[in-house]
Amino acid sequence: MDSIKQSSSQLVFTVRRQKTELIAPAKPTPRETKLLSDIDDQEGLRFQIPVINFYRKDSYSNSSMGGNHDPIKVIKKAIAETLVFFYPFAGRLREGNGRKLMVDCTGEGVMFVEADADVTLEEFGDELQPPFPCLEELLYDVPGSAGVLNCPLLLIQVTRLKCGSFIFAVRLNHTMSDATGLVEFMTAVGEMARGASAPSTLPVWCSELLNARNPPRVTRTHHEYDEVPDTKGTIVPSDDMVHKSFFFGPSEVSALRRFLPPHLRKCSTFELLTSVIWRCRTISLKADPEEEVRVLCLVNARFKFNPPLPNGFYGNAFAFPVAVATAEKLVKNPLGYALELVKKAKSDVTEEYMKSVADLMVIKGRPHFAVVRTFLVSDVTRAGFGEVDFGWGKPVYGGPAKGGVGPFPGVASFYIPFRNKNGENGIVVPMCLPAFAMEIFVQELERMLKGDDVPLVNTNYAIIKPAL
Repeated sequence: MDSIKQSSSQLVFTVRRQKTELIAPAKPTPRETKLLSDIDDQEGLRFQIPVINFYRKDSYSNSSMGGNHDPIKVIKKAIAETLVFFYPFAGRLREGNGRKLMVDCTGEGVMFVEADADVTLEEFGDELQPPFPCLEELLYDVPGSAGVLNCPLLLIQVTRLKCGSFIFAVRLNHTMSDATGLVEFMTAVGEMARGASAPSTLPVWCSELLNARNPPRVTRTHHEYDEVPDTKGTIVPSDDMVHKSFFFGPSEVSALRRFLPPHLRKCSTFELLTSVIWRCRTISLKADPEEEVRVLCLVNARFKFNPPLPNGFYGNAFAFPVAVATAEKLVKNPLGYALELVKKAKSDVTEEYMKSVADLMVIKGRPHFAVVRTFLVSDVTRAGFGEVDFGWGKPVYGGPAKGGVGPFPGVASFYIPFRNKNGENGIVVPMCLPAFAMEIFVQELERMLKGDDVPLVNTNYAIIKPAL
């Protein structure tokens, strides 16, 4: 199907990069070792996550900078000043006994790439959303830089476009921060770029608040860390993967909400979309009817604690509660069945749940979350990527650079705030699936949006073509 390809993916351009450099803190910082929390250093977070923000020159006239400043010079200086406060980011991760991760605060700095591209922002198309063309050129994987241990914890590339607009892209070692923490750092860089002498929200480490108890004791059920055997090769295959984004505005959300019984219609948009996408994705991958499928919902736990975690905490503070069902029950039941499972999973996250996860990490050797027949979704609609202002106004797109990130391609996705070319505010969801599955996924989702809740599958999940 032609519709599974993004038109912007045909865009090709050249990026010229300067020599990679390290940006160290602008002033001396403490030389010390800081332990990551027992939530931070789990296996499932030991990877790099890419984020990208696009800034339009047209907004310069309404900004504090105007058009007379080079964004790269301004941002480089601001990063150095920000690292004085966020100095662990300038260090390197080491691993101790029991696979415990810690930051050696060496002050070596974060990796920075200065670049120029022979393309205008307009050439990216009317609607900036993943997948972005030539992403590997806009966020260059500097050889030898992507390891979890003994490597820079942030890689930042700022690319000037020939129209005067620019792109800020960053790759984060996920063990250091979640989306909220990364936005805190980016916001601080923006404030320093605009002339502040210190971030308005000072960073707080306090990782000990998310450490295991002594002695550790698992007090909750954590099916997200089950050891699920891959009996039929059902981790998403990594070859012939297709990236495509889906927009859900007010009309799409209303169309999907109509499938719910009255008592469930006041559910959150996150719960609704997660139920729909989990179901369509399961159909598309042709899961065996009797096998269990999972959806992991990232839940921010900052306010689940009493008292809440301190304002300025920038480590990982979320859980992966999981909904589980057999593929057959998920597909053949009305949508409300999936929704009830998702709502229950989200409600499981409490302060005790978080402590139980930290204890499990210590007891079981920091396991990876289950990935077999699993879909993971992270809602970044309130994270604030789209509010980061380096002095040239807010980005025209700000958020995750693609779906399917992590060591297992196609498992994870994001809900990203988005305004389409018609001015409608909604959510864009980047998906990454094998080509055969993407075609089915598109078909099933379109059927639901048109009001048909009966999937085109038989009990073996083979596609049945509709009667003409």
